Amino acid sequence: MGKSLVIVESPAKARTINKYLGPSFTVRASIGHIKDLPPKKLGVNIEQNFTPEYVTIRGKGKVIQELKAAAERADAIYLAPDPDREGEAICWHIAEELKKSRKVTNNIYRVMFNEITKKAISEAMKHPGTIDTNKVDAQQTRRILDRLVGYKISPLLWKKVQKGLSAGRVQSVALRLICEREKEIQAFISEEYWSITTRLEGKNPPPFEAKLININQKKAKVANEKQATKITNDLKQPGLKFTVDSVTKKESRRKP
Repeated sequence: MGKSLVIVESPAKARTINKYLGPSFTVRASIGHIKDLPPKKLGVNIEQNFTPEYVTIRGKGKVIQELKAAAERADAIYLAPDPDREGEAICWHIAEELKKSRKVTNNIYRVMFNEITKKAISEAMKHPGTIDTNKVDAQQTRRILDRLVGYKISPLLWKKVQKGLSAGRVQSVALRLICEREKEIQAFISEEYWSITTRLEGKNPPPFEAKLININQKKAKVANEKQATKITNDLKQPGLKFTVDSVTKKESRRKP
């Protein structure tokens, strides 16, 4: 009966975990990512739903061959890179490479070590799961956005600002929003307007303030002091009565 294979990211972790798991397990390290987008071209097919093109990272060919060789001798394989989206993507790439060999078992599991202690590792091995494709997709999206922004915007920075600068997927979007908002502010044409408020009181309700909203069923637009004065004088005519047409109660939220 062959041993079970555990694959982690770090060689140092591999040695420690191997001591905890014992002789029935073989522990190997991927030493981080084994595949990535090509370094010298975009590597993202924009026309085909942004499909990424992955290639083996330079120097990782030997690591992949060693992992395959160990996997072909194993009855079960446990993928244990770090418990985050980068680790999940590493698991996915390793699994895809191992599946290319017909000699590799289909018993491929995902385990997550939240701490490198004997208790935590033993507990994780008792509850193996599967690769979380949502986390894989999240990592791929992040990587593709990095590549698109880096390859499309960075050359503009070299031309306009300074050679060697790189554009970030978050900062670039934030900068664009700021620039667009600044253009809106610069294009804004200020207009004079006046508000008219009167203080009313009746028999039952306490005194309250009422703001002029409509004039003859049309929205009131008071553009200057002359109009404001005329409307105010009209409202001050002797014997003029005000009627409460309706009362509406509602909750409102006021933010600082």
